[in-house]
Amino acid sequence: MSIASIMVSVDSGRAAAHRVRLAADLADRFEAALTGIAARRIPGPGPADNIEAAQAAYDEERAKLAAELDQAKEIFDHNVAPAARTGWRQAEAGAEAFLVQQARGADLVVVGRNPAEGGAREMAADPGTVLMEVGRPVLVAPPGLERLKAARIVVAWKDAPESRRAVTAALPFVARADQVFVVSAGADARFEGAEEVSELLARHGAHVTTHFLDAAAGAIAEEILRFANRQDADLVVMGGYGRSRLHEWLFGGVTRDILQVSPFCCLMSH
Repeated sequence: MSIASIMVSVDSGRAAAHRVRLAADLADRFEAALTGIAARRIPGPGPADNIEAAQAAYDEERAKLAAELDQAKEIFDHNVAPAARTGWRQAEAGAEAFLVQQARGADLVVVGRNPAEGGAREMAADPGTVLMEVGRPVLVAPPGLERLKAARIVVAWKDAPESRRAVTAALPFVARADQVFVVSAGADARFEGAEEVSELLARHGAHVTTHFLDAAAGAIAEEILRFANRQDADLVVMGGYGRSRLHEWLFGGVTRDILQVSPFCCLMSH
């Protein structure tokens, strides 16, 4: 498997430049094209005395959006190499909806872990929503990180379709890693088939070991992150578990906790 097309969510927040540099480095390493994606919806019209006032308010919001999109594109352009194969797409649309739509042409989608600050928040794609809807592997990057070496990878294994897809999505990284740790945590850890996953990755050329972690149901994410820290890992691979209810995304505890606090990049698949 290979990565030929990467898309990165760009906003005007402080963390966006780091995220673009991380995505650009990956694109260079895999010889992939990199596309920046930015969008924000214009707020609905508020009370107005007449049509002219409503139009003026809308024009003001459009001008504000145009300035924010220009700022996001400037961040993208200034943080990729001049010779890189890049593209740019922007829209007046919901940030998550536009990214999900455009990702039909991507092998990997890169988003930030935390919402952007201030006015950039509405342009920042929420990682949980993207993960649940995009149908592509999602790399969730913590703020401030500019490079993902992926030399030591932790595969947080649970015998579920989401984890199987995540392992497949991780193969391009696994092939280049120095060490891979397949980790299963919780009361049923030894019955989840982690050894078979390790054997599969070994057949793909990985230097891999299998580990079982004792952890209470509510502490699995914490134990996985603690293990990753002890092993000097810089990438965690895992399934993203959740379900939709009235367009409100409800996550399983491990997915939610990892998305909120992980200091490592997380490669997830739903």
